[in-house]
Amino acid sequence: MTETQKPVILVAVDESDHSFHALKWALDNFFAPTEDHNFKLIIVHAVVSPAPYLGLVQIGKGSSESLKAMDENLKRSAAGTIQKAKEICSSKSIEDVSTEVSQGDPRNVLCEAVDKHRASILVLGSHGYGAIKRAVLGSVSDYCAHHCRCNVIIIKNPKPQR
Repeated sequence: MTETQKPVILVAVDESDHSFHALKWALDNFFAPTEDHNFKLIIVHAVVSPAPYLGLVQIGKGSSESLKAMDENLKRSAAGTIQKAKEICSSKSIEDVSTEVSQGDPRNVLCEAVDKHRASILVLGSHGYGAIKRAVLGSVSDYCAHHCRCNVIIIKNPKPQR
C-alpha cells in the first residue's frame, strides 16, 4: 500500500496528559511494531490565537510588545508540545509521522484538519470535565464527535488505582 493510499489517522495533542495518553493509545492500537504500518499518522496541535486576549492588554504604549511576547510564548509552547509528541512516537519506534500546528479554536482546527487530510479516524483525549465545566468551557471532544466527518475516538485516562 503506498503512502497516498493509506487511511489517515489524526491525533490531536495539546499540553495535557490526557492528549498524550490518547497519542500513546493510538500508537499502541493502530501502529503495531511491524515494518509497514497500515495508516498514515498526522499529529495536530491547535494554538489558540492571542487575539481574544487583546482586552487584557492595555491599549497604548507597550500593547504591541505584550501581544508579540504572548504570541512568542504560544509558539514556544506549541513547539514543546509537538516535540513531546514526536518523542513519544520515537519511543514506540514510529518515525514516519507528520505534524501540523494551526492557529484557531481547537474545535474548528480539528474539523478542518479532518477535511483537509481526508482522515478516517480522529483520536483525542478527554479532559473528563463534569457537566457544568463542559457547559461553560465547551468540550472539544464532544464538538468533534458531532461535527467531524470521520470516526472519532475519545480516549479517557484510566482511573487511578487505589
